[in-house]
Amino acid sequence: MSIGGSVLIPDDDDHSYIMRLAALLREVSNDVDLLVICGGGRVARYYTNTGKKIGGTTHQLDLLGIGATRLNAELLRIALGDAAHDTVPLTVDEAVNAFSGGRIVVMGGTEPGHTTDAVAAMAAEAIGCRRIVNATSVDAVYSDDPKIDRNAKRYTHLTLGELSKIVYDEHGAGRSSVFDPLGVKLAMQNGNDILMVSGRDLAEVKNAILGKKIKGTTVTPG
Repeated sequence: MSIGGSVLIPDDDDHSYIMRLAALLREVSNDVDLLVICGGGRVARYYTNTGKKIGGTTHQLDLLGIGATRLNAELLRIALGDAAHDTVPLTVDEAVNAFSGGRIVVMGGTEPGHTTDAVAAMAAEAIGCRRIVNATSVDAVYSDDPKIDRNAKRYTHLTLGELSKIVYDEHGAGRSSVFDPLGVKLAMQNGNDILMVSGRDLAEVKNAILGKKIKGTTVTPG
């Protein structure tokens, strides 16, 4: 599961939401094994934007963003209590090793050039997971940003090939898209399904994790 930082900490009763999310994850972990990758959100954007103004390189800005994702991961890990793995893994290999322990693994970014969406796809391949849940600040995939374009088309089903035509095609520190191009490319190689849902709709998140019907967008290999 990839969950956006803008879902975890939009400064909207965040502690209450994180506790309710943690309760949900503990509940569904009785039925599925969970690896959760947290994005950076507004904290990451603040640091990358500020870092850029003081002359930071793309590499340095990525490191700032990765630090923010790990802060968010630690918040969720604390809320999960003893249901979570003891630490936040720093690499996909560490996450795979932790995953075999039976508890919920929570992590952030790993290295410059890889968004947390890409990390989710890499982890899915390493673990042999078929389904990626992407919990975002919008309720589905749209042809354009629905917060800007009220006429943006909403999709209930897409193929990964169709999704690849919608997402942006250039990496940039702090940029945001429904799912980044590298993540889509890896999902295409691995044959993953991606379920795009509103992260603050916990009933929808639960359905996606359990592989049930969702109101958001189901993205399949073909």
